[in-house]
Amino acid sequence: MHPSNPTTLAPPPIAVLTLSLGLTLGLLPFSTASVNAETLVSGEVSLGYEYDSNVSVDELDKSSSVGDGGALFAADISLDHDFTDNTSASVSYGYSRIDYQDFDFLNRETHMVGGNLSSKWEKITAGINYFYINARLDGSDFLTYHRASPSLSGFVSKRWFLRGAYVFGDKTIARRPGRDAQNHGTELDAYYFWRGLRRYINLGYVYRQEDSQAARFKYKAHQIKVRAVQRFEVFSKLSTLELGLRYEDRNYDEATPSIGERRNDERVRATIEFDLPLTDRINWRIYGGYSDYLSNLPSADYDQSLIGTAVELSF
Repeated sequence: MHPSNPTTLAPPPIAVLTLSLGLTLGLLPFSTASVNAETLVSGEVSLGYEYDSNVSVDELDKSSSVGDGGALFAADISLDHDFTDNTSASVSYGYSRIDYQDFDFLNRETHMVGGNLSSKWEKITAGINYFYINARLDGSDFLTYHRASPSLSGFVSKRWFLRGAYVFGDKTIARRPGRDAQNHGTELDAYYFWRGLRRYINLGYVYRQEDSQAARFKYKAHQIKVRAVQRFEVFSKLSTLELGLRYEDRNYDEATPSIGERRNDERVRATIEFDLPLTDRINWRIYGGYSDYLSNLPSADYDQSLIGTAVELSF
């Protein structure tokens, strides 16, 4: 399992049908009858393998302290529509799964549906996006999550781009009603571009307040991140190297009964990713990461390393 993402399972027949239709449409980008409106269809399919040094279920504070590898499959399709030169919308559907070799009871599939609407006035872009996520473990319902986020963004100079957003989330975990929660937060991001999209850095801050049904799971969190992206040519193809570092401090509102005190977590995550285009439509991705979770709750105190690779076909 990726330390920052839910684990994943295989597409039902309807998903295969949707994917086949998406592949067909993807070969035929089309324009609507309106002079100013255009709709484009795109998507991606990927196959890969991932090794996790400590297979875990982050949402339940459960870790196995045992490593395992699994086969990955993912597919997504999106429709992007331009109403005018300044206003656009998009909808998307994504599916992913991971099948472990030994921890098959933690095989996980995730469905995600999203939508976005944005409009630009002068130098400011206002937008709102929504995501619905449904994750299943070993074929059974596990997690559903709704996320809505209005945002404002724009360039404040030639090199600096700023974005601010409010985030609302609603989380339900099957058979764990105490962990069901709503969360509210703010996100602030600053991008500095040295050479356009070829080289830039992203600095970010997130504040989140999670109000769970059970008082012992309520917390407030501060998170800072830094991400550096460098694009360069390899065999005449524009490749991408991305480095990321994230620190999170969580402070829980109430005492946790098993330890008799308020829980405090510090989480550090480091990631690296390299994307190498093999052709115009085929991309090879290699990635890795290390997470160090420090907590006074023993079950939430562990570290984890991850390495994976995938071949992606875009259309």
